[in-house]
Amino acid sequence: MAADRHVNFFALQKACEKPECPLCTIINERIDRYIDGMLFEHISDRTFRAQYREAGGFCNTHAETLLSYRDGLAVAILGRDTLEDYLADFKKKKLRKRKSMCPACVERMRIEKEFLTFIAEADKTEEGEGENLPDFFTKSDGLCLQHYAMMFKYVKRIPKWLSDFQETKFASLNERVKRFIEFSAWGRQQDFATLSAQDKIVWKELASVLRGQVK
Repeated sequence: MAADRHVNFFALQKACEKPECPLCTIINERIDRYIDGMLFEHISDRTFRAQYREAGGFCNTHAETLLSYRDGLAVAILGRDTLEDYLADFKKKKLRKRKSMCPACVERMRIEKEFLTFIAEADKTEEGEGENLPDFFTKSDGLCLQHYAMMFKYVKRIPKWLSDFQETKFASLNERVKRFIEFSAWGRQQDFATLSAQDKIVWKELASVLRGQVK
């Protein structure tokens, strides 16, 4: 197993031990490290700053993460570049067309493609120490709907073990949501009371699965 595949294998194994979509977990951790590294290592990198400036800075979601960083100077330098560009546009009464995407979003997309492809090829990879990827992945909460749907874009064939696991979980969730809706009708209070505590708030689970947990 190549070094990068080895790292991906154990990153997934660790993420699968946590609740919710393991890929969302990996992305959130890696994007935090990416932004942290950018602030400390690339703030003086002219190429990076040019790309950042062309994108108009981070998107709203990733820009919000800057509020939690202590390196105020780095945040100020990047923010000033963006602010000055907008001020120049305001004077011209015309906003420029952005040539690049949010750098953190570009990194997120790269990670998504890398791991979705890796998971789809799991039945072709070597086994890890003790168990293979399908073994521990099918014990997790599985991919959120957005990441599973994204896999159809990146891979030609989704392995049967994965499609069976994911689509069975989604179908089961759908049945629970249908029962929740049905028992929420007027006059069905006794039926609603028979639902488990988890099924009484299944709408929260549905919202999480549909959206995912990526920051």
